[in-house]
This record gives sequence, structure tokens and C-alpha cells, in this order.
Amino acid sequence: MKKRRLPLGVQSFSKIREAECVYVDKTEKIYQLVTESMGPVFLTRPRRFGKSLLCSTLVELFEGRRELFKGLAIDSLDWDWKKHPVIHIDLSPADYLGGKVELLSVVRRYLNEAAERIGVQLTDDTIPGQFQGLIINGCKSRNEKVVVIIDEYDKPLLDTINDREIHEELKNMLRGFYGVLKASDRFLRFVLLTGVTKFSQVSIFSQLNNLSDISLDSDYCDLCGITQEEMEACFEPEIERIVADKGMDRREYVDKLRRFYNGYRFSKKDLTVYNPFGLLNHFNKHGDFGAYWFATGTPTFLIKLIEAQKVDILGLEENKISDADFQKFDVENMNVTAVLYQSGYLTIKDYDDDVGVYTLDYPNEEVRCAFAKSLLDHFCKLPGDESSQSSIATALSGGDAEKAMNVVRTIFASIPYGIHLKDERYYQTIVHLVFRMMGLRCLSEVQTADGRIDTLVETRRYVYCFEFKLNGSAEEALAQIDSKDYLLPWHGSGKKLFKVGVSFDYEKRNVKEWRISEQYGA
Repeated sequence: MKKRRLPLGVQSFSKIREAECVYVDKTEKIYQLVTESMGPVFLTRPRRFGKSLLCSTLVELFEGRRELFKGLAIDSLDWDWKKHPVIHIDLSPADYLGGKVELLSVVRRYLNEAAERIGVQLTDDTIPGQFQGLIINGCKSRNEKVVVIIDEYDKPLLDTINDREIHEELKNMLRGFYGVLKASDRFLRFVLLTGVTKFSQVSIFSQLNNLSDISLDSDYCDLCGITQEEMEACFEPEIERIVADKGMDRREYVDKLRRFYNGYRFSKKDLTVYNPFGLLNHFNKHGDFGAYWFATGTPTFLIKLIEAQKVDILGLEENKISDADFQKFDVENMNVTAVLYQSGYLTIKDYDDDVGVYTLDYPNEEVRCAFAKSLLDHFCKLPGDESSQSSIATALSGGDAEKAMNVVRTIFASIPYGIHLKDERYYQTIVHLVFRMMGLRCLSEVQTADGRIDTLVETRRYVYCFEFKLNGSAEEALAQIDSKDYLLPWHGSGKKLFKVGVSFDYEKRNVKEWRISEQYGA
């Protein structure tokens, strides 16, 4: 079977189509967007999610290059294929720590390129003046309304978020620049702004009161990303090849693929998507399951924000957030949960329409495991002995709780002395993150009818209930599991049940002792 060309790292629609790469057809959804939208459209998605490809597709569509869309959904719809003057600005490539000078240089270059392409002269000395003149004169010279596409609008602000003075300078400049769009509304056919985050309306889009934010719109929740149905339809040759090469059961492989890379949800609608970058890398790497998306950016800023705001790491899972909280992204008013969502480390898992509250969690196993490792590296500075850590997963999958606890004790012994292990919650968090990093199905603070389980791990054949005590005894911990009947929900499951009571010694900063009791949940 001939290996097909995958558009790995390619953000140009024309390049994908001309090179005959695999393309997941989003043009019907794009048609809906451009025919139904009345004002400027705003869309946020995490990095590497196809925003730039969407922008490139819109550029080619409005430039009337019908040959590129042959065989796609929009080719059979009533699109007029007019050639509009298009202004396309991509703010992602530059580093804006140089401040206003760098931003002016980037924007001016794009305006000059657009002016040359459209065939008009830039006469004003100011950037907003040049932008408005380009829109007005472009419309008049071509006798068609102008299309404006601005990709990664927030890159200058994210680059300078730790430098208040430069950040405010760029924010003020961008506010005036984007304000041109409202003043030029009658000359505009379509406007799209994309980014990773949404800075507050007041701070950056105060003049754009007609901005249509589709970031949480159910109609466009799959505009970027790949649905399960699209994945199985478009990548069947890759699935067949990997299943054959690895001798895997197709259903089990597809299910693992879904657990590892799918799970991103961007609206109240219960529809999830794959991150395209991770999925394409997986197929390109012959079916190897790696943290491809996670590796493209380090969450250092977010981890420091978690630390600064004293966020409970265990509380990141099953986290509740309101509609209003999604808007809180500004230097002076950062909601760490909203930032984690917009950055792609958390996603929507549920929505309660009665109270208007979203439940957020990690999207998939790639992010869950890799983020747990980053948190461990920051808060514990563990040595890189991944083989010993991975033996925990092997032990628990094989029903060997004793071996797993011996490795846990080794891990705590390796934590540098200068890190203060201050309370029981800290020890519980470390154990939870280690289990998560190994890809185990691990839950903490599990609510039962009579209390909360500290940590629960469930594998195909076993269930482990952990109760922790700081300066208490393992027997006391074990007795609490029994007295509160924590494992009652798993009676009748057919799995072997383990009760693990663990005590920690504050002075020795390690596991003091543990006791294990076994029973069958038949």
C-alpha cells in the first residue's frame, strides 16, 4: 500500500491541494461561516489546531481560486467565486519583546504586500491610517468589498505578558488598529480574527462592539480539529496499514487512538475533536503514540501561574467554571482555569444548562500524562529515571501493589531536601501525578456515600483504593477504607480489589509504612 502524503506542519491550503496531500474537508462549514456572518468574526483555539490553515483556506476562497476547491463540498454549493481584495496578516512569526518597533515593522510589511497585490498606494503615515486607506481604496479599485484575515492576533500580547510596560504599549496600539474595522464596516465583505486567547473586550476590542465570537458556538465547534467520524473516513488507509503492521485489533487500536488524541470539546454540544498536529504525527510515525502536540510548547508560564495562585492540582480535574470565567484573560485578571482551557491543557467535559456551569478536565491521555510529568518536574524535580517510574504501571496492571509501593517510596526518597513536604495533600498530589504520568486511570478525592477516597486506580482486572495518613499509621488508613466501605461500588465488578493504607513520615519525608488487604469484587 502506497503511503499517502500527509500535510504535516503545512498551513497553506494551496500547497496542500497542489501537492495532493490528505485534506479533511471543512469547506461546507466554512461556507456556512462566510454566508451567515454579518460582522467581524472572532475564533480562539489552542496552538497547532488548524487556525492558520483555516485562514489560508479563506484567503484562497475569497481570491476566487476555484481550481483549488475542485471536488470539495463548497464546489457544489452556490458560491459566487468572485475575486475580492484580501488583506491577510499573520502575527505569529515575530518575537515582540522589542515592543512597538517590532509590531510596526510586521504590520507595515503585511500592509505593503496587500497594497501591492490589490494595486493601491499607501499614503497615510500612521498604521491605522494606512490600514483604513487600504480597505477603502481596495474596495473602490476592485469594486468589491474587502476581506480581512488576521491570524494569531494575540501573539504580541502573549509575548509581552511578563513585561507590563511593553504589554500595555502594544495593547493600546492594537486597540487602535483593530478599531479601524468598525470604522470601515461598509467596505468589508468578511473579517476573521483568530488567536489562542481572548483578552477582555474592554482591553483590546473596545471599539468592536459588533464582534461575533464563535469560539464556544456549537455550530462551529468542529471548524478546527478532526471529529471521530472524519478521522475514520479520511485516514482509513493509515489505520489499515498500522493495524496490519502492528498486528492489532482494529477496534482496540481506534479506541486507543481516541483516548490518546481525541477529547477536545469547544461548546455545549457534546462533540469532541482530535488535535490535527498530534494525529498527523502519529500516522507519520508509523502509529507510535507520542506526546507530539504537548512537545510543541512548554507550559512553564502556566505552571508558574498555578504555583503563584496556589491552585490545588488535584482540583484541576472535574473543574467547574462559568460562562463569565471564560472571558477572564488579562494581565490584571487571570483565571488560571480559563487560561488552561484556552491553551488546550483543559477542555470541556460537560455543561450544566440549569446553572450555566462547564466542567473542565484534561482532553486526553497525551495531555493528562505529559502535563502530570511537567508538574512533577517543577514541584518535585525528580531525577529522570523513567524506567523505575514506569514500573509502577506495570506492577499495578499486574496486581502487584507491593512492588508499586516500593517504587513510590524510592521516588519520594529522590525528592530534593529543600522542597518542603508540608501536609498530607502534598504527598497525595505527588502520588496522583506519578500515577497519571504513567497513563494509569487514576482519580483522587472520589466522592462516595460515606466520604472521599484519597486516590483510586482502576485497571482492566484490578481496583486499588489508597488512603493516606501523615504521621498516622497504615492500619488507621486501612481501617478507614473498611469503615467507610469505599470499595462497595466495585462489588460485583468481577475485579480484584486492593485496599492500600499508607502512612507518611514528616521528619523522614517519605513513606513510613503501608498495609495491603485484598478481596474479590465478584
